[in-house]
Amino acid sequence: MALAGSGWWRRCCCACSRPFPSGDGPWRPSWRSSASSGSWSGRPPAEKRAPPPPPSWKATSDFPRGSSSPAFSRMHSIFWRFHHTTVRMHSCGKVVSDEKHKDPFQLGRKNLKNLYEDIKKELQVSATELKEMCEYYFDGKGKAFRPVIVVLMARACNFHHNNSGEMQASQHSIAVIVEMIHTATLVHDDVIDFSNSRRGKMTVNQIWGERKAVLAGDFILSAASVALARIGNSSIISLLAQALEDLVRGEFLQLGSKENENERFAHYLEKTFKKTASLIANSCKAVSVLGCPDPNVHEIAYQYGKNIGIAFQLIDDVLDFSSCSELLGKPTSADLKLGIATGPVLFACQQFPEINAMIMRRFSLPGDVQRAQECVLQSGGIQQTIYLAQRYCQEAMREISKLRPSPERDALVQLAEMVLSREK
Repeated sequence: MALAGSGWWRRCCCACSRPFPSGDGPWRPSWRSSASSGSWSGRPPAEKRAPPPPPSWKATSDFPRGSSSPAFSRMHSIFWRFHHTTVRMHSCGKVVSDEKHKDPFQLGRKNLKNLYEDIKKELQVSATELKEMCEYYFDGKGKAFRPVIVVLMARACNFHHNNSGEMQASQHSIAVIVEMIHTATLVHDDVIDFSNSRRGKMTVNQIWGERKAVLAGDFILSAASVALARIGNSSIISLLAQALEDLVRGEFLQLGSKENENERFAHYLEKTFKKTASLIANSCKAVSVLGCPDPNVHEIAYQYGKNIGIAFQLIDDVLDFSSCSELLGKPTSADLKLGIATGPVLFACQQFPEINAMIMRRFSLPGDVQRAQECVLQSGGIQQTIYLAQRYCQEAMREISKLRPSPERDALVQLAEMVLSREK
C-alpha cells in the first residue's frame, strides 16, 4: 500500500530505516529545550500500563528542525522512496515487498455489517427523545475504527490458535461494546469542550442541551455495561473496566498541565494513552483472551492496540493543525482554543520558547491561539509528531507480526500504515 497522500506534511510520515528497539524498556529520551541548556532524562509516572515511547527516540537530533536543512532534504528523499514501495513486516522481523492486501475495512465488514443495528438493540429506550439522542451518532457514518481493529484482532488470534478465522459471539460483543463506550465518551467530550459540530453535523449538546447530553452519554455507557456483564467473563469485565477508568483519568490529565516544561511531554503521552489507546489496547486483549489461552498472544494484542492507539491520536493532533474543518468533520485548532497543548505545540516549543508562557496560561490571552498556530507551522512540530507516530506504528507492526500469517494479521499491519496516511 502506497502511503503517499495529499499535503506536504504527508510525505514525511514514512518508515525510518533504523531498526525499532524491541520491548518497552525504560524511557530515557534526550529532550533539549530551547529555554534551557540542560538535557532531561526521565520516565512517565509509574502508573499501570503507562506508555513509554521508543527508548532510542531523540526529539531534537533525529528529526530536523526546518525543511530547508540538508538533513531534511536527505530524509525527505528517503521518505519519498518509501512511500512508493509497498512493505510488510513478517514474523521473521524483516520488511519485504509484498502484493497489495485487501482493504482492512472490507475484510472486517462481514462481521460488522449489522454493527449499528446491534448497538441499537442494546439501547432499549422507550422515551422517544432519549432514543433519538442515544442513536444520534450510530448512523453508520462513523469510521468504526475501533470495531474494525477488534474484529481483525479476534480473527487473527483465533487463526493463530486453531486455524479458525471465524469470530465467536462474545468477541463480536466486544466490538459492539467498544463502539458504544467510544461514542459515549464523544458525547461527554463535546459537553466538556463546548463543541458544536462532530462528524460533520451538530453535536448532541448543541441540539438537546448539555444536561440531556450528559444523561444520554451515561445511558449509552450503562447499556454497554449490561452487554459486557452478559459475556459473563470476569477477566473481560476487568479489562474493559480498566479502559473506562483510564478514560476518566485521561480526561482529568487533559484538564491539567505541568509547570515544568521538561515534564510536559510525559504528561501528554500519558494522557494520550489513557484517553485514546487504553480502550483499543484492552479491547484487543479482551478478544485475544476469548479466542486463545496463550498469555503471549494476549500481550501481543495489547501491545499492538496500545501502540496503534497512541499513533492514531498523534496523527489526530496533527490533523487539528493541517486539515480543514470540512474534511475533519469538526473545528480545527480546537485543542488550542481549549487551552490544550498537543504534540505539535510541545515540539514547537523547542524553537519558540515563548509558547511555554502561553501553555501555562492555556492560550487565554488575545492572539495566543493565532501565534501558537504560526509557531507550529513555522517549526518542525508537525513533522516531528508524524515521525513519532510512525515509530509507534512500527512497533505495532513488529508486535502483530509475531502471530501466524493470516489475511487478518496482514490487514492489521496495513491498518497501521493507514493510520499514518489518514486525512480525517
